[in-house]
Amino acid sequence: MSVRAAMRYVMHRITEHPDTDVTFEAECLHCGWKATPADDSASVDVECMSHTGRSGHASFRRIRTSFAMVVRAE
Repeated sequence: MSVRAAMRYVMHRITEHPDTDVTFEAECLHCGWKATPADDSASVDVECMSHTGRSGHASFRRIRTSFAMVVRAE
């Protein structure tokens, strides 16, 4: 008697985890200054613009962190 495997292909999608928040951050590429992490991008952008006004540094690395989960597509 031989063993047979049954393969079943199911469509999946990736989505943000519903129990977590998105976090926005930014860091100056010139001096390493960092904005206070926040759950809305506007406040981080305002901090970056204030930093530019004080220092003249205009380049930033922006980071958006979220948690994801893979679920079956229905």
